[in-house]
Amino acid sequence: MILDANQIIAIRQRNDEELRSGPSHGYPATMIHNLLHTIEALKQEKRKWKKLAQRRGKALEDISQITLKNGNGS
Repeated sequence: MILDANQIIAIRQRNDEELRSGPSHGYPATMIHNLLHTIEALKQEKRKWKKLAQRRGKALEDISQITLKNGNGS
């Protein structure tokens, strides 16, 4: 199951309420809390790698243009 941002926010809000109210049935609130932190960390890593890939693509494009400009490309 893939969760969108609104679903993650709703889970986080409900979990925060459960953490404030004390123990409840089901999954431990601290475990849910840790999973939500893991999701946020993965999203940050994904953004980081996406930016890196975009910079790499731009650099390769620049190298290609320089090579073509100098007449060394084939």
